[in-house]
Parts: sequence; structure tokens; C-alpha cells
Amino acid sequence: MDILIVEDEPEIAQLIEISLQKEGFSCRSSSDGLNALRMFQEQSADLIILDLMIPGLDGLEVCARIRQKPGVKDPYILMLTAKGEEIDRVIGLSTGADDYMVKPFSPRELIARVRALLRRSLRHGGQNQVFRTKHFIVDIEQRTISRQMNFQQPEMLDLTTLEFNLLSTFISNPGRVWNRAQLIDKLWGDNFFGDERVVDTHIARLRKKIEPDPTNPTFVKTVVGVGYKFEDSPGV
Repeated sequence: MDILIVEDEPEIAQLIEISLQKEGFSCRSSSDGLNALRMFQEQSADLIILDLMIPGLDGLEVCARIRQKPGVKDPYILMLTAKGEEIDRVIGLSTGADDYMVKPFSPRELIARVRALLRRSLRHGGQNQVFRTKHFIVDIEQRTISRQMNFQQPEMLDLTTLEFNLLSTFISNPGRVWNRAQLIDKLWGDNFFGDERVVDTHIARLRKKIEPDPTNPTFVKTVVGVGYKFEDSPGV
């Protein structure tokens, strides 16, 4: 697994790199946002450890640009910051970060979070299955999802890795109601350390991409006081 470290404090960057290399990960480092984007465009990464306050472009802008054009890989993003206020965490997650870690942190916690993020893709691997509903076709092996609305031509959905995993989880379990904890266990794994409300953030992002009217969802429904479920007629 290739990890890109974006951190402008040399001591912290070195600590992260040494800790990850001891665990067998391949690492590259950048101390500013613009250079990080160039490095990612030249060679994609499986995961990016991204400091919020970096020169050039800050972490929020780097995260947003990568999510807009992920390239060959759509990496997991673990955001670092010295700030602990809730609003900073929410902003970071809303731009597309998968997890959020406040400095100072221990190398053990960092490794646990990295492994938890990278484990997500493994939870969806090894399945040669295609799921169909009236409006969607999910190919697990090819990792593609297409949508056809009314009499329009089918379109391939441009989803992040997490959005694909989230929607394929819903479609492969039609009618099931999922609470936040169950979705976190399914998508993040046992070592999730973040706020459960990250689920709401990613549901909102998914709805913007698949719903005709995200403010009045047709497919991903909220079950008040419980969680979420997917509704669509069975495919033919």
C-alpha cells in the first residue's frame, strides 16, 4: 500500500513515515499542498495523511481537489490537525476526508486508523456479484454502478470509494434498515475512532450524486430515530 504524507512539521512527518515503514507501508512525503497535488497526479496513493494547516494550499482545499478529480485511485484521506473543535472536524469530513485525527497522537493510534481505513476495500473484495434494481446496476467485481432514470440512457455514477461501498451495501441489502453503528462496522471496521455523524455526512454526499432531488430522497431514505435504508423496485 502506498501512502502519501502531507505534513509541514518535519519531526511529525518523520515520525509518521518511520512508524508506517516499520509496518511495511511504502511512504512519500510533501510539506506543502501544491506539491502534494502534483505528487498525487504523478503517482496515485492508496491513502493520504493530510495535515489541515499546510502552506501552499491548506488541507481542506487539497482534499476537495482530490475528491473532485481522484485520478487512477480514489484514496482514503486521514486528516490531521492541532485543532480539536467540533466545527473543524465537521468541515474536514464534509470536504471528503474519511477520518479525522487530532494532534498530538500516538504512533499506535495512527497505525490502527490507517489499517482500519485500508481494511474497507478488503471488506468488499472477493465478490463476483451483480445487483440490479429498477434504476441501478451494481457490479461488485468491476466496482461500477450505473443508474437509469425513466427513459434516459444509463449513466455511470462517479462515486468515491466510500460512496461506492456505501451504495453497494444498501443495494445488496434491499429494505434493510441500517443504524450508524452498523454502517460504521460494515464500512470502517472495528478500529473506527471518529464521530458517528460522519455517516450522515457521507449519506448527504451520496444523495447529491444519485437522487433526483437530494432534499427529498427517493432511494436512500431516513428512518427517523433509527438510521437509513435503500428503496427501489427489484430489477428485471
